[in-house]
Amino acid sequence: MSVTLTDQDKLTLRTAAYGAVSLLAAASAASAAGGSPHEIATDASRSLSSATGLVGHVLAEKPEDVQWDGKSVAALVDRVLPALRAAMSLLGKQAPGEADNFRGTIKVAIEAANRTHTGEPSFTMAEMARKITAALDAADSGALPKAAAGQDRPELQTAIQEIVDSGFAGVQLRVHDARGEWVGSAGVRELGETAKPPTNGHFRVASITKTFTATLVLQLVADGKIGLDSPVADDLPEFGLDRRITVRMLLQHTSGLFNFTGEYYPDGTVVPGIPWQGQEWVDNRFKTYRPQELVELALSKPARFEPGTDWSYSNTNYVLARLLVEKVTGRSFPEEMQRRILRPLGLSGTVVPEASPEIPEPHAHGYYTYQDAAQWKTVDITRMNPSWVSTGGDMISTTRDLHLFISGLMGGKLLPAPLLAEMCEPHPTPLPTMGYGLGVFVQDMGPNRGTLITHNGGFAGWAALMYSTPDGGKTLTASLTTGDAALEFAEWAAAFQKAQQRLVDEVFRGGQAGSDDEAEPAR
Repeated sequence: MSVTLTDQDKLTLRTAAYGAVSLLAAASAASAAGGSPHEIATDASRSLSSATGLVGHVLAEKPEDVQWDGKSVAALVDRVLPALRAAMSLLGKQAPGEADNFRGTIKVAIEAANRTHTGEPSFTMAEMARKITAALDAADSGALPKAAAGQDRPELQTAIQEIVDSGFAGVQLRVHDARGEWVGSAGVRELGETAKPPTNGHFRVASITKTFTATLVLQLVADGKIGLDSPVADDLPEFGLDRRITVRMLLQHTSGLFNFTGEYYPDGTVVPGIPWQGQEWVDNRFKTYRPQELVELALSKPARFEPGTDWSYSNTNYVLARLLVEKVTGRSFPEEMQRRILRPLGLSGTVVPEASPEIPEPHAHGYYTYQDAAQWKTVDITRMNPSWVSTGGDMISTTRDLHLFISGLMGGKLLPAPLLAEMCEPHPTPLPTMGYGLGVFVQDMGPNRGTLITHNGGFAGWAALMYSTPDGGKTLTASLTTGDAALEFAEWAAAFQKAQQRLVDEVFRGGQAGSDDEAEPAR
């Protein structure tokens, strides 16, 4: 992959990048709040100057060709926002991956500028940051016309269209491999409309949250703040946990703790937990649950097995992991996630929503179709309070951010090599060809095909996929939104499994069907 830049192209990039910094500084001066304009410009420019990638050298040069003296905020807006869109379009046509890098660099600079403030940025600053981000994202939606239309990888466009035809409302897909980046979507953004899902859309990632959480815990292990094989009860004594339960067991799902969303036993027995399906959940989908409340509910139920003697997927493990992070760092989980993972990787589209029902624009809509008193109903549940699952599956992201996260994780950007190796060491599970490490599934692809590192997720309205080769060189990230198909949960889970298998076969097996691997929906 290469980028050919004329002098005018370089000027466009510098105008876009350093102009965004100048806009933030001018906005600060106009609002007279927070850090000084000089501090904002200095901190943000430093972030731009350290940019890497194919155009990093352009931003590292002193931008003498960009002059802003005497410019009003309005004049800067008129010049900078079009330059941002032009820069994204330029890079999107030549090297789509570099367009992502450039966008991430600008958003890191925005974060650097906001850090000059004590407390929250002023409304003027926040609004300017929003306009800059919107300009980047608006350009992105049109930056890849060939890829978005599926013209260069028709087999991928066909695959996601087949998923839509099977009953899903919409699909967003991003693939990074030896052929470069492919981004596409199929279906509809909203039922009753014709617009396709945005290729840069936000979505609920469900259980992929667990991989983020496990990575954060392992970073604290690397720092010596948490012992991987230490009793969880040492740091969270208030729950009276069995002292045999270690941090490793939480991340590996071998603690035996009851799953607060309910347990499903091989003999067909179901022990319910909190409501997450049916009319009761629909009626109470904006209810707020405290993480401690979810743990206490789980601990009021019998354990599934003795600690360390078996494997069973339990959201309870990851809510305890969240509380552990907060206890040992003294900071909130969203703050620590932002500080250690989201900001360093430039994951500007990723959110830890806590109890907020909102999802950032742009996004597709998710729908829940369920049976109530023998009547099928469909409800738009795009807005819902995800605290019912907490760090078992509450995060929001984009296909771009999931790609940057899993490729960065597998590429060694987040964890030291020994801990990354432990993370990817599979423990046997009931799923054929699938083991579970520490926050990731390890999937055996069959003879001479190696393994994949993955975590998928799904609950009412949404499903998400994240796959990577062990070196991070090839990735697949996707969002699926459910529509108005009348399906029981088991039927929906089967449709999800078939959809993800279709994409895995196409991307990692060259279109050849593999074994019937199972996917675990979040629940």
